[in-house]
This record gives sequence, structure tokens and C-alpha cells, in this order.
Amino acid sequence: MRIAVEDLVVSFSGRAVVCGVDVVAEPGEIVGLVGPNGSGKTTVLRTIYRHLRPAAGRVLLDGRDIRKLNPSRAARHVAALPQERGTDFELSVREVVAMGRTPYKRAFSGDDTSDRDIIATALEQVGMVDHGGRPFSALSGGERQRVLLARALAQQPDVLVLDEPTNHLDMRHQIELLALLRAQRRTTVITLHDLNAAASLCDRLHVLRDGVVVASGAPRVVLTVDLLAEVFGVHAAVVEHPLTGDPLIAFDHNTPAESATIS
Repeated sequence: MRIAVEDLVVSFSGRAVVCGVDVVAEPGEIVGLVGPNGSGKTTVLRTIYRHLRPAAGRVLLDGRDIRKLNPSRAARHVAALPQERGTDFELSVREVVAMGRTPYKRAFSGDDTSDRDIIATALEQVGMVDHGGRPFSALSGGERQRVLLARALAQQPDVLVLDEPTNHLDMRHQIELLALLRAQRRTTVITLHDLNAAASLCDRLHVLRDGVVVASGAPRVVLTVDLLAEVFGVHAAVVEHPLTGDPLIAFDHNTPAESATIS
């Protein structure tokens, strides 16, 4: 499915924190939102998965205003992995993942064979198939992250909305997660602080600063030395990754860019 954010404005206490943002993810495309802290990335995502109501603009799912869909139908199409995640579930890992099947269930109905197969597949995809009986509350931060991603996958959505999904993951599991997202080729809108991960994963990037999109395009077009200095406040060189051919950003950790304002 195609997701389109059109002329989005989101305000808090009368102050616009996102202003005039346009973002499009075509079917099967992975689109990244990058930018400094406070630039509005998470606010845009929250609007896509209906956690926030925009002051102006709209989010279209295959041309339909997502606010006009009932919550259950919207949840069948869009699954989210937000940054703020409940960590006090008194449930097993499998029970948490089973929550992803809720949009397809009638009240008080249990899981059928199809649900159980979908849940097992989701756990396998994130490498947690052997942990289904463990208490969710006993997991490490990285393990919880993977279980919550499995819950989103169990929704079988057309669109995935992921806010910093590699947080708390060690390097191996970060790489496995990015490979999983690439292999699925599901319409995805994602925020990532790791610009090299974003350059490797995403088909297109939107760079936000102070609630406004300041650059859009393919990673190798967007991630320039000048933009990195102006928006992120860093000196860097952009070279070709010797293994993948993707843009690779080599940061100068000793010298911040004097001209940039870091928020």
C-alpha cells in the first residue's frame, strides 16, 4: 500500500512542531526520516499511526484518509513500533506477540490454527522462537525490542511504522533486523539515528530540521558533506562502502561543524 503524508501540521500548546511536511512511501518502499533530536520525526510517525491528530494536512492510505478508518481496520493496515513501549506486561512472550492478532479477532475469541502459525512465524523472524514461554518482563531491552517487532509483524500490516527500531539491539541483531526489513519489502516508514544504517536500508530519505523537511531523495543524493554539517553539526566524509557500495559516512569525532546548530 502507498502511504502519503500531505502538508502535515502538528501543534502542541499552540506551537507548530511539524509544519507543512510531505512524505510519500510507495508500495514496498522503505522511506527513512532522519534529523537531529527535536526535529519532528517521531511526531510525523505518531500522526501516521493515528496516535496524534494533525492540526492541518492529512495522512492517506492508498488515497483514503486514515483518520476516517475505524481503529480496527486501520490496525489491519498499519502496525507501529513506537519508541515509548510498555515494559511491564505480565504476559509471556507468545502472549505479547499474540496481541498483534487483535485487529482480526472478535471479542473474547481465542487464537485459531492460523493465528498460531502467524505468531510462530513472527517469533522465528526475530529470532525469539525458543522464548515463547518466557515472561516478557524478564527479557533484556534488546529481547523486548525484538518481541515487540514480532507483535507488529503478527499484525500482517501493509505498512510498518518503526521509530528507532534498532535501539537496544547489539550489532548482530541490528544487522539481522535491517536484513529482515529489506527482505520483506513491505511499505515502511522508519526513523533512524544511525545515518549509515539509514543509507544502507532506505530507498529514500527525508531530512527534517525544526519540523520542516529540508532535503528529500535517495541516500547518496541527500547525505552530502554540506548537509551533514548544516543539519547535524558534524564534519564528515561520504565515501563508498567497500562491501556494499552504499554511501558510508566517516565522521570526524574530534571537530564539530561550527556553522550548525545542534538541537
